[in-house]
Amino acid sequence: MTDIQHARFRIDEVIHAPVRFSIVAALAQADEAEFAAVRDAVQVSDSVLSKQVTILEAAGYVVVRKGYVGKRPRTWLRLSKTGAVALQEHLAALRAIADGMPLGGGSVDTTADDASS
Repeated sequence: MTDIQHARFRIDEVIHAPVRFSIVAALAQADEAEFAAVRDAVQVSDSVLSKQVTILEAAGYVVVRKGYVGKRPRTWLRLSKTGAVALQEHLAALRAIADGMPLGGGSVDTTADDASS
């Protein structure tokens, strides 16, 4: 048996959920984003975004800042350094899986064609 672990074991279960993955990916594109902008970009309701942000914040992946614009309350979100690293590691694991990382970690021979082709 090999000492190399399959890439699926490096998938971040917090980020892997589709809505949370979308939130983290959107936040990776900006220094900080207003709650409503993230909600619209990810195409979810306020309550769904709030619930998922709470999970990401508890994991240390997202920082939430509350304040006011004039007299109106606003919430801003940003990806923490921990969240940015987690996203990059998660993406690397997904790439390894998508690239067909074989057992044992060697390279995949894509030159061998089926004789019936």
